[in-house]
Amino acid sequence: MAKLMNPLQTFIKQRRRNLKITQQQLAAKSGVGLRFIRDMEQGKVSLRMDKVNQVLLMFGHELGPVPIDRKKLTNEKSQGITS
Repeated sequence: MAKLMNPLQTFIKQRRRNLKITQQQLAAKSGVGLRFIRDMEQGKVSLRMDKVNQVLLMFGHELGPVPIDRKKLTNEKSQGITS
């Protein structure tokens, strides 16, 4: 079964590629380690929010609450689906 990409993972990869910068360049410009960028782009589920915001700031964004479709959430849990 293929792993689904999460929205943060997709956003970071796409923005970095659009700017034509490497993971190493993004890490240096945002003040985080290369491993942190790799973890983000690989979809690691537990990341420090302050560091995520350091990276997102490079793209003019920050973390924030996002509404979810409660029906979808309930359905995924009942089917044993997790991200």
